[in-house]
Amino acid sequence: MSDKIRNENDEDLVEVSKAAFLSKKLKKMDANTKSRITENIKGFILGLFRWIVLIGISYVILGPVLGIISRSFFSDADHYNTMVYMIPQNPTMERYKVAYDTLSYSSTMLKTVLYSVSLMVIQVLMCSMVGYGFARFNFPFKKLLFVFVVIMIIIPSHTIMLPMYMTFANFDVLGIFKLITGSSINILSTPYPMYILTFFACGLRSGLYIYIFNQFFRGLPKEIEEAAFVDGAGVWYTYFRIMLRNATPAAITVAIFSLVWQYNDTFYARLFNISDSIVLSKRIAGLQSTIGNIYKIYDPKILELYLDAGIVLIMLPLVIIYVLLQKQFIEGVERSGIVG
Repeated sequence: MSDKIRNENDEDLVEVSKAAFLSKKLKKMDANTKSRITENIKGFILGLFRWIVLIGISYVILGPVLGIISRSFFSDADHYNTMVYMIPQNPTMERYKVAYDTLSYSSTMLKTVLYSVSLMVIQVLMCSMVGYGFARFNFPFKKLLFVFVVIMIIIPSHTIMLPMYMTFANFDVLGIFKLITGSSINILSTPYPMYILTFFACGLRSGLYIYIFNQFFRGLPKEIEEAAFVDGAGVWYTYFRIMLRNATPAAITVAIFSLVWQYNDTFYARLFNISDSIVLSKRIAGLQSTIGNIYKIYDPKILELYLDAGIVLIMLPLVIIYVLLQKQFIEGVERSGIVG
């Protein structure tokens, strides 16, 4: 009888322990479920906030661009119709035709591309050399000279525009021209000042490009060069055949930046009075007045529509370049040391 009672008590204890175990498990599952739900809610709120911020920033940046593209297709009736906002009711290509002819778009674009690409190639080559020198060699006043590179990034170009103008208005090299011809030469109204500045790594945004290359070369292992030197390679062979090839991401980043900024530059183009037949971005400034005089259009609001079409024509090559090189550009920015 006592054994039977003992067995019954043991069974009761087992049942109680099972019940307690199931209760704890259910409580734990409830806690995990609540935690998972809370995390999902937090993730949803953060994701929603992130999308709101991205959409807001995109609207601020792309809103004016979309407005320009939309207005470039407006007819006169669409412009004066207050009910038309973004989508024209009577779209027309007349604005593009007139802007294309007035800008002499084909010939001017070809010259602009050749001008910008040639400066870009020189800038990539020279700035990479300077950046490599700062990253790999020790020489007197190295830190002081690199401070000057940083100053090139910080100081606005407007502060040195007068000395640059006077330098190229009375251009001479160690007095050689004055000794031979009796006077210095004026090389303004030509693209030569830009080529000279770029060749000596002092051109448009060259300080930034030197910094990018310096950061990238510093991140490359020195064993690459040491192995090349052991194999008998010289400094120039190592630089051109090994280091510059490894710096492709930085070179692509600098090339795209340089091409875009050279293409859009109007400050140096106006300072050195470079012909607007070479710099398309300079010609766009007088598009409205030119069209007004040629086609006898006196309404400034209508002239703005032609200007919008001209702006779209100028933006188009840059958009194509970015679309084609988007992947390489993003990888180059990530690996070139611009961020981080």
